[in-house]
Amino acid sequence: QVQLVESGGGLVQAGGSLRLSCAASGSILSTNGMGWYRQAPGKQRELVATITSGGSTNYADSVKGRFTISRASVKNTVYLQMNSLKPEDTGVYYCYGQVVSVYAGIRSYWGQGTQVTVSS
Repeated sequence: QVQLVESGGGLVQAGGSLRLSCAASGSILSTNGMGWYRQAPGKQRELVATITSGGSTNYADSVKGRFTISRASVKNTVYLQMNSLKPEDTGVYYCYGQVVSVYAGIRSYWGQGTQVTVSS
């Protein structure tokens, strides 16, 4: 069974920083694309940033220049460094990963989500 577990959310003032981590565990052979999505109250889940196994990144326009996604492939872990946070960054942040596992082959997985709250 593959699991993605996020950590690092919390409450921060506008202009502050947070670093989210997401670790994939289980009978994993490799991880392909990984990323972060978020969902604000009353809104749909939206893409924040993604990173391929080769390290290519993609960001939502709203976070470009403020957020940085990175990964440690050996540890099947993806990070999201969030700087200059704004109140509109508030939401539940979900980790996503496309994982190749021993028993399930290639599948997409989601973490349980971690709350990020930015106060003004």
